[in-house]
Amino acid sequence: MAKCINCAAPLPSNSIECEYCGSRNDTDLKGVHDFTTEEPDSCRICPNCNVTLQTIDLKIDGKFLIERCEHCFGLFFDTGELEALLDTSVKNVYTINLKKLDNINLVMTPRAFKVVYIKCPVCSNFMNRVNFGTKSGVIVDVCKDHGIWLNAGELRHLLEWKKAGGKLLHEQRESEKRDMEKKEQEKRERERAGYLDTTDLSYYYSTEGSHSHSRKYDIDIIDLVKGVVSRLF
Repeated sequence: MAKCINCAAPLPSNSIECEYCGSRNDTDLKGVHDFTTEEPDSCRICPNCNVTLQTIDLKIDGKFLIERCEHCFGLFFDTGELEALLDTSVKNVYTINLKKLDNINLVMTPRAFKVVYIKCPVCSNFMNRVNFGTKSGVIVDVCKDHGIWLNAGELRHLLEWKKAGGKLLHEQRESEKRDMEKKEQEKRERERAGYLDTTDLSYYYSTEGSHSHSRKYDIDIIDLVKGVVSRLF
């Protein structure tokens, strides 16, 4: 059984919080603490504190530069960097642990900021708030042109989420969603095809009926003419 890193008490299965001392025992993760500060290569501004962001090197597979606020500890990732960090730091996950995913979200550090729309550190346009993934518990701020902003503690939470099978669960749900949408599309196409067939048949029968009516009308006129002629001659 795993033990608390603070008091060495046994940790219950799938738990990351010690019941005795209350310490958070994070999953064994890489690429979270070790970094060096670099000279900033741009004037990116923290959307929370309005100060210039630090450029830090996480030293993953060589250089891995991201931006960090030294006041609120928020992080900014260029497009694709956050996904690359998750893939590099958390590997060999083959199962989905729903119980642990629930526990991770229960002990997530409350947001220190109000839920507001914030500006992109690069272009200063307001970013969109997007759920990162199924049961991730993290709403990220996204600029479609420049990248993703995470508030303090959210990177560790996403790493733990992936370690517990969160990404596998998300991919499974997305696959089910695509299958459902495909089936709905096929159903609509079948219904549309059936409607057209019915319409064509209705038109056929309606025109046949009108033709029959016209032929009957022509026969009645001929009989009437014959009757008139027979009386005259």
